[in-house]
Amino acid sequence: MVAASSSRRILRGWCGRPGHGAARSVLALATLVAGLVAAPSGWTADAPTSPALARDPTSVADPKATFAVVDGAVIPASDYQRALQVAVRTKYYHAKPPDADLARLRRDVGDDVVNRVLLLREAERRGILPDTPAIQAQVAAYDKQYGASASWKANRAQMLAGVVPQLEADSRLDRLARLVRQVGEPDAAELAAYYESHRDLFVEPERLKLSVILLKVDPSASQAVWDAALAEARDVHRRLKAGADFAELARLHSGDVSAASGGALDYTHRGMLPEAVHKLVDDLTPGAIGEPVQLLEGVTILRLDDRRPAVQRRLDEVSVRCAELWKRDTAQTQWLNLIAELRRRATIHIDESHYGAWPSPGAPAG
Repeated sequence: MVAASSSRRILRGWCGRPGHGAARSVLALATLVAGLVAAPSGWTADAPTSPALARDPTSVADPKATFAVVDGAVIPASDYQRALQVAVRTKYYHAKPPDADLARLRRDVGDDVVNRVLLLREAERRGILPDTPAIQAQVAAYDKQYGASASWKANRAQMLAGVVPQLEADSRLDRLARLVRQVGEPDAAELAAYYESHRDLFVEPERLKLSVILLKVDPSASQAVWDAALAEARDVHRRLKAGADFAELARLHSGDVSAASGGALDYTHRGMLPEAVHKLVDDLTPGAIGEPVQLLEGVTILRLDDRRPAVQRRLDEVSVRCAELWKRDTAQTQWLNLIAELRRRATIHIDESHYGAWPSPGAPAG
């Protein structure tokens, strides 16, 4: 039995909301089918491999062809590599992932693959069957999408022989997840305990009311144009400091939509502001005008009109939201506990040479 060096990392696989893992696997299947459609008419399908099927480990000629053995069931290295390719493509598209990220992703995907085997066996133990109508609908969608392809017509049966078992497995996993995650409503004590231990989730953030004068500049404009806008902003700022009316100058100079209302903006949460604005308004008191600051849209002058501090909402004000979060977290805990228990009872041997070496500290990324 493998030691749980990082339970959070190990349990990350198959721990999203119901349907999340299945959706990712179906995406891989769609990519696979799209590639097979382009195959020549003489294409022959490899025998479909299913990590859920028990195999005799001694039957593997090349030990390196095995990624893991879970209670005697062999997970081929090809299954792991296929899952890793999909994960890299999904997360990074065509970009090259940093070495440290890739090393972590390799292990996360390995845990995904092992968890999938264990969860499929648990679904089988519970007698969970796939959603046949949904699978038939997916096959019909393939027929509709690829029906005009000569390769699809010639190789449809062979392609589906590899794809349908995976669709069935995904369906069973999705049904298992929904079953395990079922929770009722929290009672008063559970709700109160959750609120007290997650008070930070029920804080209304600080709100700010600002007025703005924006001297708009195209981001691709020359430095000379930006310099001219900054010079104009400094002149406007000097006039404001001398007592000029902010609203009047906003109507004359601002290119923001708020110009018609004298530059006045609605209340906004602090976290919704650009970082450069954060730094500026943090030092302002209500009524104060900040120095001109350059943003993506141009050069802006801000006045802080009001600051409303963060407010801790009472339980009776947020009871509905609190119950929703309690149910979400409780469902997640039940799912993670199942995976942890399945791994605890299983004998798992992973050939970690497939993960490669961790990058040394300080090694350049990429």
